[in-house]
Amino acid sequence: MSKDKIEIAAYNPVWKDQFEELKNVYALYLKDIVKGIEHVGSTAVPGLAAKPVLDIDLVIDNETKLQKVISVLTGLGYEFRGDLGIKDRYAFRANSIATPNTGTHQAWPKHHLYCCIANSVSLNNHLTLRNALRADPTLRIEYDQLKKDLANATTDMEVYIEGKSDFIAKVLSQNGLAMSEIEDIIKQNLKKN
Repeated sequence: MSKDKIEIAAYNPVWKDQFEELKNVYALYLKDIVKGIEHVGSTAVPGLAAKPVLDIDLVIDNETKLQKVISVLTGLGYEFRGDLGIKDRYAFRANSIATPNTGTHQAWPKHHLYCCIANSVSLNNHLTLRNALRADPTLRIEYDQLKKDLANATTDMEVYIEGKSDFIAKVLSQNGLAMSEIEDIIKQNLKKN
């Protein structure tokens, strides 16, 4: 059985608009339960090629609010998937293209939705990498090329993720994350696939 090619698309400015639409839904339904809603991952970096899937982090103060988030999101059609081996980051899967189901039957873009604890290593990882890539065009071009090269070289998602690990570790290290945290992040990312 052959695996599908890993799709890497040129940056699309519509990704920002799609995120804003989803953010408005989460803000409406989660109100003061969450303290932030962040567009993370490659689709959040203008000019960067990406798998055309939005990554979104809902930020909560602590785990005591997680049950409320789960309740609201399952009501919108998401399936709670637990932490998938990543500490302080909880995953949700959309059950259909109409998730979040707000009663309008709107088809939403593909997205990964997570709930992260504020100031956690997993959230800091997402924000630090995103912010570094947004701020440094040279870094962005280097990462863009690396992702394209890896996608052309393999159909194995684990190999693709592992191929990005050294670059991500370098960026995180240059931006203040401790090596022990970075090693943990890399290990956890490889484990989840």
